[in-house]
Amino acid sequence: MKNKSSVFKILRKIRPYSAYLVMALLSAVISVSLTLYIPVLVGQAIDNIIGKGNVNFANILQILIYIAVGIIGILIFQWIMNYFANVISYKTVRDLRREIFRKFNNVPLSYIDTHSHGDLISRVINDVDAVGDGFTQLFLQLFSGIVTIVGTLIFMLIIDWRIAIAVVVLTPLSLFVAAFIGKLSHKRFSQQQILQGEISSYVEEHVGNQRIVKSFSFEQRAFEEFEKYNTELYDVGFKAQFAGALANPSTRFVNAMVYAAVGILGALIAISGTLSVGQLSCFLTYANQYTKPFNEITGVLTQIQTALAAAGRIFEVLEAKDEAPDLVPCKKIDDCKGNVKIDNISFSYTKEKPLITNFSLNVTSGSHVAIVGPTGCGKTTFINLLMRFYETDSGTISIDGIDIKSLSRDNLRKQYGMVLQDSWLFCGTIMENLRYGNENATDEEVIAAAKSAYAHGFIRRMPNGYNTLISEGGGNLSQGQKQLLCIARAMLTDPAILILDEATSSIDTLTEIRVQKAFAKMMKGRTSFVVAHRLSTIKESDVILVMKDGNIIEQGNHEELLAKNGFYSTLYNSQFAKSS
Repeated sequence: MKNKSSVFKILRKIRPYSAYLVMALLSAVISVSLTLYIPVLVGQAIDNIIGKGNVNFANILQILIYIAVGIIGILIFQWIMNYFANVISYKTVRDLRREIFRKFNNVPLSYIDTHSHGDLISRVINDVDAVGDGFTQLFLQLFSGIVTIVGTLIFMLIIDWRIAIAVVVLTPLSLFVAAFIGKLSHKRFSQQQILQGEISSYVEEHVGNQRIVKSFSFEQRAFEEFEKYNTELYDVGFKAQFAGALANPSTRFVNAMVYAAVGILGALIAISGTLSVGQLSCFLTYANQYTKPFNEITGVLTQIQTALAAAGRIFEVLEAKDEAPDLVPCKKIDDCKGNVKIDNISFSYTKEKPLITNFSLNVTSGSHVAIVGPTGCGKTTFINLLMRFYETDSGTISIDGIDIKSLSRDNLRKQYGMVLQDSWLFCGTIMENLRYGNENATDEEVIAAAKSAYAHGFIRRMPNGYNTLISEGGGNLSQGQKQLLCIARAMLTDPAILILDEATSSIDTLTEIRVQKAFAKMMKGRTSFVVAHRLSTIKESDVILVMKDGNIIEQGNHEELLAKNGFYSTLYNSQFAKSS
């Protein structure tokens, strides 16, 4: 049932290319018709060879000319059929890749967070390629196969209905064999595609973190772990390919029996005088042609099975629930003041384990709010809720008195400038990376933002300055340089509300002091939320929220919290115990 469902879904994706489908089918009809007409010509040529010294060479020559023209026509129309079948396949593959990539942007962030990134990448690349390869073969065999079966059946019925019925009765045996083997092998092909996703995930994870692997001398253990995946993929892949490979010789054996039966029955009828030798030759050719499509389809059964398994994985992604749509009509903030009110919100990643419960906070415009607490207390989760990366289970968050759920996500996120601990840069020039959040920024504005973030100095020393190409993930930059570029990128957006999540964690002390001054200047008049572990960096904050187990347990400025001698005081003193 799942296979049928995947096929129908793929066929719906092909619908926009119906014109190509019609052209491919028409080419198949012409090509197969010519193929089926040639045995008739051959049979006529045989019947013109009556006996020794009694050969009609004039008729045979004319027939040979017809055969030559027919063969040329077959070649031309087969090429046309192949061309259109490939056009359909590759356009469908292109559309599938486009849809999956768009889907990644439409699903909730929770979907991306709860799925292996390597596996998702494998679905975009490996699985879509498998669908393209498998369905190209299926189209080619399907178009010519259906026309061949129908055409040969008609021709055989015209020549001798008795032999035709014998062929039709015996042929389903090969279908039963192919269906049985296909059902047997599909599970293994599905497992093979899943394992390919897992091994892609493992490789992506380790290639992207080679510094960590080498620093912990994990190379041998990483290889051993990879070898487990690789061996399992080999075992499953071998069994899948072996099971799939059984189909073709099995059906060929059954079809050979059909051919032998036709030969014996035809010879008996020919002896009785109701069938000429030429007609018998023609019939044997048709019997072979009739069974040929079954052989060809089972010959590419492994590719088709792989394609069906891959299609199932692709549609799992495409049918995932999209992010809840924005309200229509939605409200809009044009001139954000930065007043943020959090009213009794609760949130949990899983229902069994509450994280944030009954959390309330009122932040006035221009306030500098620091959020501190132990790992896992909900600091970053709070930021995710502010940005609507995740939706609250209950309660409301509002900006300038407007519930953020009534705003479009695009409009909401334009009010924020965010710098995360994990810096992200794409493959492109430094200038392009800095303009990521503000494409209309002038060169002068970009340079000014870089100067404010203390990134201008090292950029100027790069081989091509702001036009220097950054490799994937910023591999040719230090971690500190990448973070400075991310800070400059946020500054360039000129946001109403700033979110800094350990934004200076990878910067040296001297540069951090300078950047903190730049932040202080940037945060002036802007509401800002700063998540910090180094408490020395947030002593000047207007309000410090101390979180534990998803709740605010203390609130106040630095001096007030120290005076309380509570949890914040314990955290602060633990960081400076040696110096005191």
